[in-house]
Amino acid sequence: MVSATSASSCKKNLDLGLLILDPLLNSFHSPTMLKPISLILCSVSSWISLSNAAEKNVIFFITDDESPTLGCYGDPIAKTPAIDALAKDGTVFENAFATTASCSASRSVVMSGLHNHANGQYGHQHAFHKFASYHNVIGLSLPRAMTAAGYRTGQIGKYHVAPEEVYQFETYLKGSQRNAVKMAEQAKDFITMESEKPFFLYFATSDPHRGGGKDQTSERKLKPDLFGNKPNRKHHEGVEEVFYDPKTVPIPSFLPDTPETREELAHYYQSVSRIDQGLAQLVKILKEANLYDKTLIIFTSDHGMAFAGGKTTVYEGGLKVPFVVRNPYEKKRGIRQRALISHIDVTPSILDFAGALDRENNRPKKWVDPNKYWKEKTYVAKENRGSTNKLSSYHGRSWISILGKPEAKHWETVFASHTFHEIQMYYPMRVVRDHQYKLIWNVAHPLPYPFASDLWAASSFQAQYQKSPSAPYGQKTVREYIHRPEFEFYRIDEDPQESTNLADNRKHSKEFEKYKELMKTKQRDFDDPWIMKWSYE
Repeated sequence: MVSATSASSCKKNLDLGLLILDPLLNSFHSPTMLKPISLILCSVSSWISLSNAAEKNVIFFITDDESPTLGCYGDPIAKTPAIDALAKDGTVFENAFATTASCSASRSVVMSGLHNHANGQYGHQHAFHKFASYHNVIGLSLPRAMTAAGYRTGQIGKYHVAPEEVYQFETYLKGSQRNAVKMAEQAKDFITMESEKPFFLYFATSDPHRGGGKDQTSERKLKPDLFGNKPNRKHHEGVEEVFYDPKTVPIPSFLPDTPETREELAHYYQSVSRIDQGLAQLVKILKEANLYDKTLIIFTSDHGMAFAGGKTTVYEGGLKVPFVVRNPYEKKRGIRQRALISHIDVTPSILDFAGALDRENNRPKKWVDPNKYWKEKTYVAKENRGSTNKLSSYHGRSWISILGKPEAKHWETVFASHTFHEIQMYYPMRVVRDHQYKLIWNVAHPLPYPFASDLWAASSFQAQYQKSPSAPYGQKTVREYIHRPEFEFYRIDEDPQESTNLADNRKHSKEFEKYKELMKTKQRDFDDPWIMKWSYE
């Protein structure tokens, strides 16, 4: 039986199909023979429709709290064949960074091309936290710019930014955020919809974020978090769960090697493998619809893994993210790119790919002046909408042109920041980092470092915290993790573990002063209000 949708599609291509099968139709006059011929016609016309599908589609696949723990990044145990295959068919950025290791704040950067202290979304938007971007960010908003460029825009999974009027998609798809395979199936109709318009899909999982309760099968007093996995080793629908042995998981340098850490990492890796299967399903859908070679795929995470020392910090464990790009129109594949990039580059890069970036002004070609946009919207007329002159161009820049050039550079220096995660977590930090040195300014250093609620409760942290302040935690003690100096200065090329603070080392005093001045320059460039603290302290 041919569905109404299929019949409609057939009708649009009927003339072309008739032309192709005209000799066959002239050979048969029996009604019984014409029925299968009509089905053939429908199939041919559908194939023609798919072959003529819109070019330059975009899937932006963003996970939740994931470090570069993937096979394509050299992880020794991660079972991530789909992401690894995408890497072999595209570009792996080895030095990609979040600009802040907080969920909402980071996503606002991804969708605005602005550092979160500039777009106004300093922290979470849900529950009682209620941070939101300035309304005048609307002129730079990624989904709105893609809509203006003629794209069908859709979002599925975790949204986690505000206000919706700024980050507005045309279509919101219902999805199972903890099951990327199911999400892919739920996005299938949007992806394969017959349209002259290309599509932009924002695909956001909640994996491998903490959640789902504790693993009660553990023998530990402090039970590990499930990281979205089903209890008792049960499977998510349509997923072949990959289980990991705690004894074999690699321990990142910022974590303690304890049984509690190992058990939590095993659950984290399981969640990562589930994400991989979701990507595999997306690729399958694209290939079956003849869209794989017409679709840019970007795979990344909002920030690093949800462990103390990772998420909410500006250490490498918090800021370094996976970043794999497959541009179907780029001839060179399997590229390992060492250039420094960050999340501020996502929006201008996607717009550049879509032909929608005004490169001279570094903003959308169809840029909307926010003041004009809101002129008739009296219900926001008296709000603090943000300064338009500071919200008229992106902080980031496109990396599309360097995808096939492994030796090409992008940023000489990456700038990152953090102010809030949850509302009770005030602790501003600023970072400059290049290939050689990394400087961290703990602006609120007299305060003890605050904890995200899920990280405080983590068995991997509590196991050490409950021992004593001097208990080891990665390269630090528990006390050193909570009570931080004003400046941390690392020779990051020789000390990627960030184990030796050189801020008070006389041999590095010149470099230390140089990077402080560099930080001030970046703060001025990106309109960081915390720059004023240099003058009164």
